[in-house]
Amino acid sequence: MKKKTTGYLFILLTTLIFSTMEVMLRYTRGLFAPMQITYLRFLIGGIALIPFAVSALKKHEAKLRGRDIAYFALTGFMCVAFSMVMYQMAILYTSASFVAVAFSANPVFVTILAALLLKEKIRPYHIIALVIEVAAIVVIVAPWKNAVDPKGVILTVAASLAFALYMVLGKKKTPAFGGIVVTCASILIGSLELLLILLIGQTAAGASFFEGLGLSIFANVPLFPALPKEAILPFLYICLINSAAGYVCHMLSLEKTSASETNLVYFLKPMLSPIIAFLFLKEVITANMWLGIALFLVGSAVAVLPGILALRKTQ
Repeated sequence: MKKKTTGYLFILLTTLIFSTMEVMLRYTRGLFAPMQITYLRFLIGGIALIPFAVSALKKHEAKLRGRDIAYFALTGFMCVAFSMVMYQMAILYTSASFVAVAFSANPVFVTILAALLLKEKIRPYHIIALVIEVAAIVVIVAPWKNAVDPKGVILTVAASLAFALYMVLGKKKTPAFGGIVVTCASILIGSLELLLILLIGQTAAGASFFEGLGLSIFANVPLFPALPKEAILPFLYICLINSAAGYVCHMLSLEKTSASETNLVYFLKPMLSPIIAFLFLKEVITANMWLGIALFLVGSAVAVLPGILALRKTQ
């Protein structure tokens, strides 16, 4: 019971941290190239977690071997060098609000992948909650009002699928190493993989290659920004809170609950993010957004209440 309660606390913290991401990025808009902020936030966040990861390794009496590093290279690639890159590229073709909301549909992929790779059961209320969530996303996006570029949709789906795979693969390693180690190793190695791609784009041949593929987003990207004083705190928040602390809480929630329960983050984030944007950025919440938020509330209740009731019965 205590483990489950702690797990739900981490789910709440993850939701709060992830829901501030778009607001904080707004404060630093124009100061970074998209790939620059992507690699920097995970690199700095990963470095900040190293002392905690070392402590966690000692606690678990575990050592990272070559095969473990290779495994985290895979999870890091899925999270940083693929999912987050696709996420940033999707914003080039469609609105950030569409990408943010549609990305939160990744519980569909998590539930399926967790059933295939972790042998977690898909219960009827999971399916009902997912259907409600999809309906909420459709209502918020309102495709009958705005034309959505198919490229943006494909890139968002790719980002969501890759992130779901990162979640499920990461959960397989948490019993041996703990969530902090899995998060630190994954985002740190993933940021270095993305940095390697950007270094290739710094060369004349690499820049020409990426531009020829229509991927100029990787060509001649400045690696280190010159930050004005007013942007330093938001930048550190993005790196240390949104990336490091957020991903640790996310992996710890996976460690202490099921992948399906951790999906609650992505039921709540599309509901909470518009409210935070309204409070801090004065963005208008439209009628269809309110309706979508209400649907997300219903979906969240359907997703989590059966688990809570089951826990009470075992007391």
